[in-house]
Amino acid sequence: MYKVFVNEKKLSITKTSAEVEKSFRYEGVATLEIAVDLLENTSCPEVNIYGDNLTDIWEDFTLMFRVIEAAGGVVRNRSQEILFIRRLGRWDLAKGKIEKGESLENAALREIEEETGLKELILEEFINTTFHIYTERNGEKILKTTYWFKVSYVGDSDPVPQIEEGISEVSWKSEDQIIAEVMPMTFENIKLILQEFWAKN
Repeated sequence: MYKVFVNEKKLSITKTSAEVEKSFRYEGVATLEIAVDLLENTSCPEVNIYGDNLTDIWEDFTLMFRVIEAAGGVVRNRSQEILFIRRLGRWDLAKGKIEKGESLENAALREIEEETGLKELILEEFINTTFHIYTERNGEKILKTTYWFKVSYVGDSDPVPQIEEGISEVSWKSEDQIIAEVMPMTFENIKLILQEFWAKN
């Protein structure tokens, strides 16, 4: 099963029909184009596409976009707080584009360090991958694939926001603060990866 967020609304690609507002059997690329159009241009909250061969459907889907790969982390300190960045009024997790020839793990650690100023990071394990679609100013459609890792911070330095990247704040949040403050002001794929992180801990 694949979950892709389009305008913060979910497109799922599965093997069976789902009880959502729109569920289509896969009949070729046109099915995918209709699904994306519904999520981008109507009030439809969720679309499911189903078919027998998920790998083939996903391959057809990715060919519709320019794929950008990124890596980031759910960073936790000794007090069991999680690190968030604030950009354009929304809470997010530190992440960024993978450079050519760079491993996913190194990219995740480098981006966390660049965006938060923290260096004493230990990468522990892979959590999962998230997908979302956005449109560039030139009209090009992008499928952003982000690989997320569980990371521990073992230092004592205060985080520092990377202002030149539009980050206005970096803050440690307890689970209660995440539920009260972060969840109403973050993205659907961040909610998803936090739920998976908590499920593994």
